[in-house]
Amino acid sequence: MASQPLSDRVLARDPRAIARGISLIEDETPEGALLVGRIFAHTGRAYLVGITGPPGAGKSTLVDRLISNLRKEGKTVGVLAVDPTSPFSGGAILGDRIRMQVHAEDSGVFIRSMATRGHLGGLARTTAEAAIVLDAAGYDVVIIETVGVGQDEVDIVRMADVSVVTLVPGTGDEVQALKAGIMEIADIFVVNKSDREGADRTVASIEVMLATDEAMGEGWRPPVLRTEATTGRGIDELLAMIERFREQSSDTLGSRRRARGEWRLREILSRRFMQHLEHNVLAPGEFGQWLDRISARETDPYSAAAEMTSGVFLTPDVISAAVQVGGSSPAGGRVSTCGKLDEATTSFPQVDTRPLSSHPPTHGADTRLTIDHVGIAVSDVDASLKFFTGVLGLTSGETEDIKSQNTRVRFIDTGDAKLELVESLAPDSAIGKYIDKRGPGLHHVALRVPDIQAAMARVVAAGVRMIDQVPRQGAHGSLIAFVHPGDTHGVLVELKQLAVAPEGH
Repeated sequence: MASQPLSDRVLARDPRAIARGISLIEDETPEGALLVGRIFAHTGRAYLVGITGPPGAGKSTLVDRLISNLRKEGKTVGVLAVDPTSPFSGGAILGDRIRMQVHAEDSGVFIRSMATRGHLGGLARTTAEAAIVLDAAGYDVVIIETVGVGQDEVDIVRMADVSVVTLVPGTGDEVQALKAGIMEIADIFVVNKSDREGADRTVASIEVMLATDEAMGEGWRPPVLRTEATTGRGIDELLAMIERFREQSSDTLGSRRRARGEWRLREILSRRFMQHLEHNVLAPGEFGQWLDRISARETDPYSAAAEMTSGVFLTPDVISAAVQVGGSSPAGGRVSTCGKLDEATTSFPQVDTRPLSSHPPTHGADTRLTIDHVGIAVSDVDASLKFFTGVLGLTSGETEDIKSQNTRVRFIDTGDAKLELVESLAPDSAIGKYIDKRGPGLHHVALRVPDIQAAMARVVAAGVRMIDQVPRQGAHGSLIAFVHPGDTHGVLVELKQLAVAPEGH
């Protein structure tokens, strides 16, 4: 009999499955992402309580007491305790588990330490996904304890339904220093170890700052509570205040969770884009080469970023032009607009490994693989004609404006192949940037192919990057696509499929 799927075991609150699932997520494996996808529909029931504050504030002892009191109320509790990363193993330093050992045998409690692994913000990179696992497993309350945080490590506010900032007497002016960071994220303030000297002064300092903070408005005003976590004093009052906040913020809980989803989605997209850029778009070692150029002051970070992503994005105009010419997107729906062509998001013809010149004719097109033209970037097409037509005696066609590329072109006939004079119509066009950086001169070589989609698919299958992921409209109704010069020995190569002449012409 086949073993039960991991997702089903997580939903059944199997502690081994929960631990395994969180490990997969922490390691950022495909299996971890798949698990989140399978259990996500079962989430949204747990209430996420964030406990944050500076080191030494007694957060772990406070969490231990919260667990005990919540269990007395019959609620199940999941805990994610974020610890500093071990410099040797890369894992979490398990101080929190040692403190919470009393709950180790309680089936209604699950405690997991997570290593920051260098991630800033007081949390681990995958804490949000680990919370999803505990939520799906049916825990009523999920407590997230951050590593000791300072002024700008405030990710917890984006993740928790309520944020409890824990401070400790004796900070004095340090409370004011914290204002720029974690003071703004608190829904509830807790002055722990309130039996110490200076507790009254600490409470008063927080109250003064709250009173003078114009950003508070007329909504929820964070209360300041006193606790002694070691004795349990004030814990019931803290839980009551958390419940009160939950009731009063019920109308905004949805928007808060939506903002949490947006933040996490943007973070995942940013990370995956960087992974895609480094592994699929840039050549091996190219990222380091850009760093070397920046260090040598040969370029600046903004220009480097623009160059590195120049072949990644497609503009809506380019996509629209390709769809208008072809009748539909290559994918029959969704178009991949990032990096290499992806079989999952495009449906170019099955790759034909024969030489391009041996492909069968497409709608009567010329089957020869030839040089169609050589592109020359010029500052002024009309002025450039004086040499080619006046001095060399060549003939030229009509000038044509290519709106989708912000260029003006004119072809000059040399017999077997043509010269294409390309003028920029906008400073931010590709040609405009090229001339601004390198000056007028040779720009690209265009090869005429019988079937541009088949040609693009074969190029990509060979591990060569395309700048264009779908063909776009060129001069005279042709279809064109550019190959990344990083994979063609520095030469910008254009693939060009001639326009199909109407029947009878």
